Amino acid sequence: MTADFSMVDGIWILVCTGLVFAMQAGFLCLESGLTRSKDAINVALKNMTDFSVSLLLFWAFGFALMFGASEAGWFGTSHFFVPMAGQSSGLTTTFLFQAMFCATAATIVSGAVAGRMRFAAYIIITLIVSGLVYPVFGHWAWGGAIEGPAGWLAARGFVDFAGSTVVHGVGAWAGLAAILVIGPRIGRFPKDQAPKPVPGSNMPMAMLGTLLLWMGWIGFNGGSTLEMNGEVAGIIGNTFLSGAAGMLTALVVGWLVLGHADVNLAINGSLAGLVAITAGCHAVTAPSAVVIGAIGAVVMMGAHWILERRQVDDAIGAVPVHGAAGVWGTIAVALFGMPEILGTGLSRWAQLQIQLTGIFVAFALTFGTTYLLLRLIHSLFPLRVTPEQEQVGLNVSEHGASTELYELLVEMEFQRQSGDFSPKVTVEPGSDVGQIAAQYNRVLDKVTVETKNAIRMAETADLSRQQTEQACAELETTVAELREFNELSEGREQRMIGLKMEVNEFAGKLGQPQPYDVCPHQNEACQTADER
Repeated sequence: MTADFSMVDGIWILVCTGLVFAMQAGFLCLESGLTRSKDAINVALKNMTDFSVSLLLFWAFGFALMFGASEAGWFGTSHFFVPMAGQSSGLTTTFLFQAMFCATAATIVSGAVAGRMRFAAYIIITLIVSGLVYPVFGHWAWGGAIEGPAGWLAARGFVDFAGSTVVHGVGAWAGLAAILVIGPRIGRFPKDQAPKPVPGSNMPMAMLGTLLLWMGWIGFNGGSTLEMNGEVAGIIGNTFLSGAAGMLTALVVGWLVLGHADVNLAINGSLAGLVAITAGCHAVTAPSAVVIGAIGAVVMMGAHWILERRQVDDAIGAVPVHGAAGVWGTIAVALFGMPEILGTGLSRWAQLQIQLTGIFVAFALTFGTTYLLLRLIHSLFPLRVTPEQEQVGLNVSEHGASTELYELLVEMEFQRQSGDFSPKVTVEPGSDVGQIAAQYNRVLDKVTVETKNAIRMAETADLSRQQTEQACAELETTVAELREFNELSEGREQRMIGLKMEVNEFAGKLGQPQPYDVCPHQNEACQTADER
């Protein structure tokens, strides 16, 4: 790297700066699409905010710490507050290009912690990553590119051409630290059940973001030559081959395992391939680039499986994509890199050792620093929103940004609590939420009609019940009267039989024939007289 460029080289680097900046739009679309709609505005604003914060910090002192004159290979000491006017255009161009890399490292964290982190807490993470961790490790790996001496890792032969570890690994390990501090989203890992996936709100937008990232990688890797030379086309070619191999590998493996072509795997597989090739895209052959991308996708899927088993909730898969695939890509430099292009003079075994050292140092510095600082801050200031705020969504709880869907849910909740379903919910014409609201109103109309029918049926049934009860009461009265009449009738009959028997007995005493024929079985008295 040099601080002075020819006109052609300067134009190329500025074009690449614009392409890498477009990756911010890619991350915004990707992360917003892969997260829930109630958090999408929060995710989008975080992407804008971390870019602004990291740009100012990198201008003030981050660029100096990373690319300034090295203090024993540990940190830079010059080029603070990079001047813009009347100064070396080469230095300014270098700053602008490298500032985009710093922003990329910072924004990787955004998607990993989506859905439950306070906005202010995310700004704190951005300060840690872009103001401390990234410039310091960046100096160790890339320091000395403008003025010597080199950073201590670079001096030992560590190679990371465009940042599989320096950029993507740093962002991923910071994200992992934040995830472990704040914990998983509510309902992500139900007790004694399989992990519950949280579907994205807009998958086409996520795929558009992926394609924007592919385009940005032209500048990310192609611009890292810092000159327009004969290597650029091959670097871009290797980058695209690796991304395509990663995408298809993840798609096919997911298809075989899941039984369908999974969108998330296609997205993250392509990104894993792009991340993996970033470290050695300048020093490998095209077939090697394909192998690196394919293995990067497999490594990503394995890391994702491990995180789920450990109940680590990475909302968009940032750690598997940027961390695990970044580790593989950095190792792949030693396995596939052509020694004459690497130019370190190390054997493959020695190159592998220094690559592993760089990976370990990046993890230890980034994860350790971020985790300890966040743990300390979390003990004083909660980094996570409350469960109630998480349920309502960070769009509203963190930014007061209402959406059509939220307004619809508020109206539906009011109806539920009040029990009054007569007013219809508001319909926003021409939108998906409007269609849902219109269908909900049709359901309410149907429920109203059925409720009225049910009320009429209930009233009819009640009237029938009353009439039945009245008829039963009248029947009981009639039965009682019949019993009473029957008892009276039976008493008269017994008295009549008794009189007839007395007359017959009196006639017998007079020696006259008995005038009445009384059945001996009609009553006990008669039966007793006959027996006698």
